[in-house]
Amino acid sequence: MLHLKKNVAVEQTTPTAFSIFISKVAKTNTTPKFQLSEATIVDLNCAFEQGILTAEQLVEQYMNRIKTYDKSGLLPLNSIIQLNPNALEIAQNLDRERQISGARSALHGIPIIVKDNYNTFDLPTTAGSRALACSIPPEDSFIVKKLRSAGAIILAKANMAEFAWTPNQTVSSILGTTRNPYDLSRVPAGSSGGTAAAIAANFGTVGLGTDTGNSIRGPAAHTALVGLRPTMGLTSRNGIVPLFLNRDVGGPMTRTVEDAAIVLNAIAGYDPKDPQTAVIQGVTLPDYTRFLDREGLRGARIGVVENFVNPTGDSVSIDSPDPEVLALMDRAIGTLMCQGATVKSVRLPEFSLSLLKVWTGSNTFAHDMNQYLQALGADAPMKSVEDIIAFGQCDPSVRDLLDSSVEIGDIPPESRGDFLTGEAAREIIRQAIVSVMDAGEYDALIYPTWNRPPRRIGDLSSPTGNNNFQLSPRTGFPEITVPMGFVANGTLPSGLQFFGRPFDEPMLFKLAYAYEKATQHRRPPQGFSALAGEGVESETEMW
Repeated sequence: MLHLKKNVAVEQTTPTAFSIFISKVAKTNTTPKFQLSEATIVDLNCAFEQGILTAEQLVEQYMNRIKTYDKSGLLPLNSIIQLNPNALEIAQNLDRERQISGARSALHGIPIIVKDNYNTFDLPTTAGSRALACSIPPEDSFIVKKLRSAGAIILAKANMAEFAWTPNQTVSSILGTTRNPYDLSRVPAGSSGGTAAAIAANFGTVGLGTDTGNSIRGPAAHTALVGLRPTMGLTSRNGIVPLFLNRDVGGPMTRTVEDAAIVLNAIAGYDPKDPQTAVIQGVTLPDYTRFLDREGLRGARIGVVENFVNPTGDSVSIDSPDPEVLALMDRAIGTLMCQGATVKSVRLPEFSLSLLKVWTGSNTFAHDMNQYLQALGADAPMKSVEDIIAFGQCDPSVRDLLDSSVEIGDIPPESRGDFLTGEAAREIIRQAIVSVMDAGEYDALIYPTWNRPPRRIGDLSSPTGNNNFQLSPRTGFPEITVPMGFVANGTLPSGLQFFGRPFDEPMLFKLAYAYEKATQHRRPPQGFSALAGEGVESETEMW
């Protein structure tokens, strides 16, 4: 069972406290300026506070980038399914509100790119499928509702692997193929690849992804981003188009660890419509930004999972690492030690046996999807997975998967004879991993997010090096990936993944932030440079 760590609860920072902080930071800058590229939430709030930027202007600049770069050229990035036509009006209203009563939160006026499997009451939610092109949910997902309440602007819906089925590429029937902004001939992984590509190319400030076995952390690592898969139950699944509901999680995809912490502050919380979140009902969640410590690695104990770094016969479905990725991993370990951490090798026991069992009974797509479609109401264009199949316009990559899910049947997971076997295997892995971490007194375990660089688009046969589906989805424990550097002559991003105990996101933020600040590996992709009129050098130029 998962348990909250009682020593991490801290009172949430109020919007007033945040506003005071931003005001102090802004006043220390005697030459007001703002650059859109790589701008963080704090950067934007400082620009708002200094009066050199409005949310409306910010939305206009991001929209200009999307319209200029996303569909242009012989190899378009192709990350955005739909811009929010109301985004400018929403921004104007938020600007007026800021002038009258101040900011609601750190996210007031911040444009967000949302993966198109999050319900939005004012935009279609397609899950990347033409079958759902006209599906407008009656209400927002719980997470989107919390973001809007915090003052965030839903700027656009991002492309995704159709119905989130594949971790390897982001291809949908509604938009086609999303490319990696660091090399347009390569994949951004799947299935949150649209969000990843858009945030990496500076089309929005932060993004939302979902993760069943890979899809926040995998695309984040392939595009030099930070991606957090939270503990199961910390964020609500309500109003998200499901893949396998017993492993689906929603979380942030950002350019910095700090931005990920700010977004998690806004979206975490108990939702009576998602029983998985009952574990945090009545719990005071921490302000995750309070754990961002440049000295956070000092005294930390970290285990390197050798099953992934140097896989042997006891490892299952793990591709041999690329030598350049291993070199980055060695360098990362050296950095961690130089920053004061104790780092030791760990090999997880009984690994292959547990991994072989744990996916038993995991294909719950037909059951979960049918329940989602029924919740859309009588006017929903599709009522069942059978309707989607009959529609006949899904991408070829998912047709067989849809058929197989229907063959398994719309049976509640708990009614299947193999369900308990799968849950028992998950518990075995949880206990085994916690025992290893407790024995070594490890604060976190680490390994490369991918053992290999991003594959070329259309390559479905070479090794993927995908480590993402191994630990966190099988246990429900949290993981965060941060940029680890670049391979292939400095052109292709690679990620370092930190795995933690349940609800120990504070520790993961602490370690990842310190590593990020010590290395500064993140850099924007070439080919998406600043446009004319983008950014602000002074108040005179601004107006």
